[in-house]
Amino acid sequence: MKTTEGYALSGNDHASDAGLPPITRVLSDFVLEIKEAQNLLVVKTSVGSAQPVAAALDAEGWTESVGTIAGDDTILVISPNRKSAHKLATRIREMLV
Repeated sequence: MKTTEGYALSGNDHASDAGLPPITRVLSDFVLEIKEAQNLLVVKTSVGSAQPVAAALDAEGWTESVGTIAGDDTILVISPNRKSAHKLATRIREMLV
């Protein structure tokens, strides 16, 4: 919801509370590839799946992610630093199995 301070989640901010499927399912069903570039991750998804995957990643509230930008089949995940980006990429890759 939009507030005078900017945008904020209404109520609980956990993915399962927001009506989204579990993050492990979303990632394993739609993510095809993850590439690291400094403090950024480029996440390739099946066509039309980037926005729901990005929403699920944002809803997790992981400290390794500042935020996401989603297109049709690609997500840009912004991390605060290179170490956080690598940690997040590892976490996502482990969920793809």
